[in-house]
Amino acid sequence: MNQRTDFYKASPDALKAMIALEGAVNKLGLEPVLLDLIKLRASQINGCAFCVDLHSTDLRKAGESERRVYAVAVWREAPFFTERERAALAWTETITLVSETRAPDADYEALRAQFSEAEQVNLTVAIATINSWNRLAIGFRKSPTK
Repeated sequence: MNQRTDFYKASPDALKAMIALEGAVNKLGLEPVLLDLIKLRASQINGCAFCVDLHSTDLRKAGESERRVYAVAVWREAPFFTERERAALAWTETITLVSETRAPDADYEALRAQFSEAEQVNLTVAIATINSWNRLAIGFRKSPTK
């Protein structure tokens, strides 16, 4: 798979905005590991090889076990995640697939039980941001380096 347009070079201003958004997301007070879990899950759903590689690597660097990293794809069946992480992963799936899910009440209620209103919004912004990165990376065929 050959990379298409280098989006960093083609539109530096657009990427500065994306990088600023990413920086803001990282300062919203959500746990860094939680952010990487949702970034990994959204990237798996979207089929973004670059982002799956990046966020699984980031999780391992943060000290996460291989078992937890591998189990993100099957988090509902794996016993390795807290209720807060489960609510975030469910919300990640429902927002990433919003045209199919329509954000059901059950997923929102799980989110509401674990996150304050501000955290709900912050998490949703984080999900929207990784989905934007996925679309750039997939659309322009950015792939992980060997």
